[in-house]
Parts: sequence; C-alpha cells; structure tokens
Amino acid sequence: MPHHAASLGSPVERREGPDKVTGTARYAAEHTPEGCAYAWPVPATVARGTVTGIEVDAALAVPGVVHVLTPFDAPRLTEPDDATLSLLQNPRVPHRGWYVAVVVADTLEAAREGAAALPVSYDEEPHDVTLRADHPDAYVPEDTDGTSGEHVRGGPEDAFDAAPVAVDTQYRVPPLHNHPMEPHAATARWQDGRLTVYDASQGATTVRDVLAGLFELPEDRVTVVSEHVGGGFGSKGTPRPHVVLAAMAARVTGRPVKLVLPRRQLAAVVGHRSPTLHRVRLGATGDGTLTSVIHEVTAHTSRIKEFVETGAAATRVMYASPHARTTHRAVPLDVPSPSWMRAPGEAPGMYALESALDELAQALDLDPVDLRLRNDTATEPDSGKPFTSRHLAECLREGARRFGWADRNPRPRSTADGPRLIGSGVAAATYPALVAPSRASAHAHPDGTFLVRVNATDIGTGARTVLPQVAADALGVPVERVRTEIGNSDLPPAPLAGGSSGTASWGWAVHEACTRLAGRLAAHTDGQLPAEGVSATADTAGVADADDDYARHSFGAHFAEVGVDTVTGEVRVRRLLGVFAAGRILNSRTARSQFVGAMTMGLGMALTEGSTMDAAFGDFAESDLASYHVPAHADVPEIEAHWIEEDDTRLNPMGSKGIGEIGIVGTAAAIGNAVHHATGVRQRELPITPDRVLAVLDR
Repeated sequence: MPHHAASLGSPVERREGPDKVTGTARYAAEHTPEGCAYAWPVPATVARGTVTGIEVDAALAVPGVVHVLTPFDAPRLTEPDDATLSLLQNPRVPHRGWYVAVVVADTLEAAREGAAALPVSYDEEPHDVTLRADHPDAYVPEDTDGTSGEHVRGGPEDAFDAAPVAVDTQYRVPPLHNHPMEPHAATARWQDGRLTVYDASQGATTVRDVLAGLFELPEDRVTVVSEHVGGGFGSKGTPRPHVVLAAMAARVTGRPVKLVLPRRQLAAVVGHRSPTLHRVRLGATGDGTLTSVIHEVTAHTSRIKEFVETGAAATRVMYASPHARTTHRAVPLDVPSPSWMRAPGEAPGMYALESALDELAQALDLDPVDLRLRNDTATEPDSGKPFTSRHLAECLREGARRFGWADRNPRPRSTADGPRLIGSGVAAATYPALVAPSRASAHAHPDGTFLVRVNATDIGTGARTVLPQVAADALGVPVERVRTEIGNSDLPPAPLAGGSSGTASWGWAVHEACTRLAGRLAAHTDGQLPAEGVSATADTAGVADADDDYARHSFGAHFAEVGVDTVTGEVRVRRLLGVFAAGRILNSRTARSQFVGAMTMGLGMALTEGSTMDAAFGDFAESDLASYHVPAHADVPEIEAHWIEEDDTRLNPMGSKGIGEIGIVGTAAAIGNAVHHATGVRQRELPITPDRVLAVLDR
C-alpha cells in the first residue's frame, strides 16, 4: 500500500475545531435529559471535626428543593480505594470543604438557595495545616514505583563536605491549583438498574470501573461518556466527588441529576499541587564536574489519602554524579487531598534543581549552559540503565543558538532598558516517556472508509486528530478516510489521558489493530469487501507494559528573557524559547500548541500562580480566578517552541514520546534564573511577585 505523507507528522487541523468554536461540541453539563434535577453540594465550614446535626427542613422549605442527602441517610457505598470518594458515609470532617450534604432541586437556582439555607452543626476539633520541614509527623513514604521514598548512591554527605565548590540552598513552591476552564461536572441517570453518566473526566474507563465498584454493579451496567472535556491538567485524572454525588442523588430521587462544582469549591475537592519545601546541595570540582547531588523535598498530604509530590524524582535522571541522595518526606495534615497537577513532581522539582544549578554556575564562574553540558550522561544516573534516547545536549545547543545566548553579558545586573533591568536564564527539562496497555478496534467499510474505536479522551490535546493519523499511517490511506469514536466507556477500554502517556498508549493499540486490518484487507485481492466489512482488534497488554533494560525520558531546554521594573517590581517575560527532544512528533500543529500551552502554564507558576493556606481557617485563601492569577494574553509575549526529531525505535510503533507535560518543566527555573541575572538577587520562593522583587531590589 502507498505511504501517505499527510498522515503522521503533518499539521492536520483539529477535527473538533469547528464544533468547539460554533458551540455544538457538548460537554458533561450540556446534556439535559427529560426531568433533569440539579444538585448543589454543601462543603464543611470547619477544618476538622464531626457533623452533629443537619436541619434538612430549612432547605426543603425552599421552593423547588426535592431532596437533601446527608451522612445520616445517604446510600451506603462500597468502601473505595480512594478515600476522597467515601462521600456522605460518616459524619467525620477531615478538612474544610469536605462535602457534608447535597441539595437536589428542580432548578439550579433552587438547589443553590437550598444549600445556602441548610444549617449544619459541628463538634469542632483543633487542626494543623502548616507545612514545615521539621514537622514531627514527617515520614519517608514507601517507594512503590521508584519515584518516591529515598534513593542513595555512594556517600553523598561526605562527598559534599569534601567538594571544592558547593551550593547549599532552599526553595519553596506554594500550593498550586489546576483550575481547568470547564469545572468538574456530571449528569447521571439510572434506567432499569443501569447507570449512565456524562462526566468531565480524563478517563471514562477508570470512572466506569470505580462507579461500578461503589454501587456494586457489573461494569457492563455502567456507561461513562466523556465526549468533550474542557481541560483537566491532572485534576480530572481520577473520579472526583461530583460524579459520585450526582450518581447517588440520581439513584435516591429517581430522576436524572446534573451537578456542576462551583469554581470556589474546586481547590478543596479536586486535588491540587502540594506545596513543596526543597533543600538542594550540590558539590563540584573546580571545572564544574558534579561530585555530590542531594535533593530533599517535604510536601503535605491529607490524613485520608497519601499523595506524595515526588519533587526529587527528576533529579535521579538528570546529571551524572558518583554520589547522590534524593529524599521525599510527607507530612499528613488536616488539608484537602493533593493530587496530580501537570508534571507532578517534575515541575516543582526541576524548578529547585535547575535554580540550584544556576547558583552553582555562578559560584564556579561558569556558563550555565556549559555546566549542564559538562554533566550530561548517556545512562540514567540512579538506575544505570542506558536511555533509549537522550538529546539534552542538542536541545541546549540548539536553544542557545536560536536564543542568541552567546551574545549575553554573563555579569548579573549588567543590562538595562530605561527603568527595567534585563536578564536571561536557562534551565533543562525532563519527563518520563510513559505508556500503558490499551485496546482498540479497526473496521473497514466496503465504501473505502474506516472506523477506529478506542476509549481515548481528548482533553484539548488533539487525540481526536492524531489517532486518525496513526491509523491512516498504518493502513496506508488518506487520513480523511478514517473516522474515530472516543470518549465512551462502552468502547474498547483504554487508560486515562495523563502522565503524557495517552497518545503513546492508545496509538500503540490503534496501530496494531490497523496493521492487522491491513493484513486482512490484503487477502481481498479483488478489492471487494463483504457487506459487513472487515474488522480487527488489538490489546497491548503484556507488550506495552513489558519491562526492559532502558530508561525512557523526554528532554528539553528552556531559555527566558525578562525585564524587571525597578519602580514597580513587576517582572515581564519578554521572550520564552523551548527546544524539546520528545521522540517522533505526530502532528506538528497540535504538538506546538501543547508545548506553548505548557510553557505558558510554567510562566504562571513562575510569576503569578500560588495560593496561601490560612493556618487559622484551614483552607486556601485564593479559591477563584480573581485571586488565583493564571496568565492572561498580556502576560504571554513571544513564545517559541521547537523540537529535535528523534528516531527512537524502542518506544512504541510510532516512535513517539509524551509532550503534554515537559513544556511546564523547567520554565519556572529559566524565568527565575533570568530574574537573578537581571537583578543580581536570587528569588527562592515562587511566584516571583512585585512585592518580593521590591523587597530585595535595593540590596
């Protein structure tokens, strides 16, 4: 069959683009079955304690309210593996914002009014929400997958003490919040013992499995549809309270129920990036060769579910050093449960490591790019495994060339533009190339068109567009002849869109199914297919998850130029450049969008985003988009994303690596390093806001 160049790598336009811009793409909250009721959840107003009473009559007196679910009368659920979904099962309150009731009404307005009218009484207990590195309850979690716990190589403390040049520094990253444009929402309906849910989720198969377990149903009696999803950034990676509460309310009332979480409630119930405290110690010889790397991270977790922000995991793969220790500590507090947020672990961890490396370059009077190149490695330092591919050095050199790095005056505070100090910085990036087993089916119709079915989720990343390209490439046909069905748990099961693993996982199964289909079609030498067409399926279990002796990672380099206003303290990013080595790029248009979007998110992490845990109140002070500042158009000037084509044959049939997350990794460090170069003063806490800049500028 002929190879069609327009399939893989080309900038095919998003298939759902017209639907989204014309408003015909339907999201979870836009499905309104006949007789639909509306639910509004009631969050706890204490940080720790027990619900002692709920006066439901006050809510039921509101016109239109039809039911109130409480911990005292809600349906009993099977105990979930994820304790954040054990909703209304007992009166305990593990953190402020925990749901203690749900009001169901004929209209959204009535549900909201009923929730506001509901008196809840508590037996309040003392709480602790303050993270500190010397907290007496801090512990080193079990290292179940190689990313958490503690890893020691050689004798790092002795090597650090003996190093001719050393840096011992600390960094702080605040709590960060996912805040997708589409809030978490679900519409649930029970019919004849069957549950159908439209959910804002990154993985409908996972949601189906969890709901089936909670409500004791066979999996084939649950259908979860996640057709269009307005962003997630990790917060929709696992089922969240809204989908369980919607299903529970629909079962109790006998009506379809729609539940959309108010944005102000998201910070407490859909996960967040835990704050992280970093101590980084680097020892080196006079020529910049690292001899000791010690990275310690302390993060909080909730008391009901352990989640570890693995900030030192990336340090284990970055630079050659004979001696190293990477340690994670978790502190259980009365806080909402943290969870995944774009590049969990890597994003805050590489901010600390790459900032410390910049400090070491300054101590050595060495160019920061050169320092990174001198410590490059062909094998993963911690495991000793060779990389399937590692083109970090090429990313650094190409980025430096494109950015004009050689023209930079290395001396801090050496360049000004009126009242603005100008500086530039660099940082490396990495993210693991993950993959998981998936199933897919492919069908050839007699009219020459094809249908590929896989329960992938398109959270705005372009899966709907790239998977037909993968299929067309394997079939040797124009991509226009391939149609896909995704986003429904009745389709062949697939892993969630997370960990930058979606395309690699789903694409592998799609490629296999289409390759088999092409083989079966070849038997029809006359080109005539039976009326029912020809089908093939694939399941990559046992193949995609097979282990071998290689380390799989993407790499990149970020370059930033900033202007720091000496009057206002405002930091403006003037230029941002990223160069990535992430396997074969399957669609240049959607890939560039992913890189630029993630870099923009990294800009927010560096300069505007962050929340404050109120020690007395026990909750995040910034819980909406008026107080939690994400970058707007004016914050994002010239951003360029480029890549180096890698030919890595050990990854998957497409030769691709994930690209969704590596763009955020390293961005904050590059901007922070640029701020230091501009001002001569090191900022060690994010975000780098005007008040923090002004406080140190006169130094």
